[in-house]
Amino acid sequence: MSKFKLIIGFLLTMLIAGCAGGTTHESTGEYLDDSVLTTKVKTSILGDSSLKLLQINVETFKGIVQLSGFVDSAPAAARAVELARTVKGVKSVNNSLIVKQ
Repeated sequence: MSKFKLIIGFLLTMLIAGCAGGTTHESTGEYLDDSVLTTKVKTSILGDSSLKLLQINVETFKGIVQLSGFVDSAPAAARAVELARTVKGVKSVNNSLIVKQ
């Protein structure tokens, strides 16, 4: 019986350690939080009639939002960044949007 407890204890320890985040990967909780932030940012951009969501890609890692893709103008890029920054929980926004010419 003690071997069984030892094995179960080891497996639980490994499971918990596997869920921990680091500098290059997210914990399960961080991943879920970032998924929610990504959805909120996309929803915010979709709700703005001057922006085209399909042209803007949104990715989030540890609360930092990355915007990429193509927009029609510099004001559109600035508006997308502004909308992303207003979402609660967003730590910062990296703007990699390219203005089509």
